[in-house]
Amino acid sequence: MSGSPIPERWWSMSKSVLVAYAMVPLLFILSMVMIPGFGSWPSIVSLLVIASFLGIASIGQTLTVLLGGIDLSIPAIIGLANVLTVRWYGAGIPFPLVVLMVIAVSMAIGATSGILSRVLNAHPLLVTLAASFMILGAVLVYTEGQTIGTVPDYLMAAVSPAGRTGPIPFPPIVVVWFALTLLVVAIEQRSLLGRYLFATGANERSARLALVPVTLVWAATFAVSAGCAAIAGILLAGFSGGADANVGQPYLFQTVAAVVVGGTALLGGSGSYGRTFAGTLLITELTTFLIGLGFSERIQQMMLGLLIILLVALYGRESHVRSQI
Repeated sequence: MSGSPIPERWWSMSKSVLVAYAMVPLLFILSMVMIPGFGSWPSIVSLLVIASFLGIASIGQTLTVLLGGIDLSIPAIIGLANVLTVRWYGAGIPFPLVVLMVIAVSMAIGATSGILSRVLNAHPLLVTLAASFMILGAVLVYTEGQTIGTVPDYLMAAVSPAGRTGPIPFPPIVVVWFALTLLVVAIEQRSLLGRYLFATGANERSARLALVPVTLVWAATFAVSAGCAAIAGILLAGFSGGADANVGQPYLFQTVAAVVVGGTALLGGSGSYGRTFAGTLLITELTTFLIGLGFSERIQQMMLGLLIILLVALYGRESHVRSQI
C-alpha cells in the first residue's frame, strides 16, 4: 500500500497523548479493584469535582508553558480571588459584580506580569514569583489577617458533588470545566491567538519577524492564566464556604505536574490543554487512590513524583520529546 510514512515527530507527540489517556482508565480500574466503592457514582462525581478545581487552574499554566514561560503566581491569584470573593460579597456587593471585579483585578495582575517579562527581558519565573509575594502581602495588608465574609448558597451548590446542572447529572463546576476545555482547545487549534501562541512559544525571534505582536501575546496569555486562577479561587470559596489566602498553595506543583504528565513541552511551542486534561484526571485519580489506601501526604508526593519520572521516561523515548519535555 503506497503513501508517505507517518512523520517521526507526529508519532512522538501522539504517543504521549495516547499514554496519558490510556493510563486514566487503567488506574481507575485498579482503584476499583483495590478500594471498595471507588467506582460508585457518588465517588466518580466527587473525583470530577476535585479534578475540576485543578483542571481550571491548569488552563493558565498550560498556556504559559506553551508560550515558553511558567506562571508561579497562580496559587497567590487563587488565594486573592478566594479572599476577595468572600469579603466583597459579605460586604453586600452583588455576587455577579463580585465575580467580574475579582476576575478583572486578577487579569490585570496577570497582564502586568506578562508585559514586564517582555519589557524587562526577564524570565516569567522570576516575575511571577515576585508577583506572588506581592499579592500575598497585599492580601494580608488588606484583610489585616481577618477573612470575614460569606458566599451565596448557589455557589456552594455549584461545587457540591450532590449538585446537578438541569438534566445533566453533574454539578455545574464539572460542566464548566468540560466547557472551558472545549473552548480552550478550540482557541488553541482554530484561532489567530492560538497560532500566535504556538509561533511565539516555538521561536520568539521568528514570531517577531513574522509580525506577531509578541508582547501583546504574552500579556493576553498571562491575563488568561490569572483569570482562570481567579475562577478556581472563586469556586474554592464555594467549596469551603470561607476564605483562606493560602488555599491555592497546593496548586503550584499540581498545575505544573498536570502539564508535564499530559506531555506538553516545557520549552514551549508543543502540546495542548487537551493533554493537560488527561494529566489532571490522572493526578486526581492517583491522589484519591493513595488516600483511599491510607497513605500519608508525604507518600502521595513521592508517588506523584515517581509517576512524573515514569511518564517522562516513556515520553522521552523519542529524541524530539526527550529534548522538549
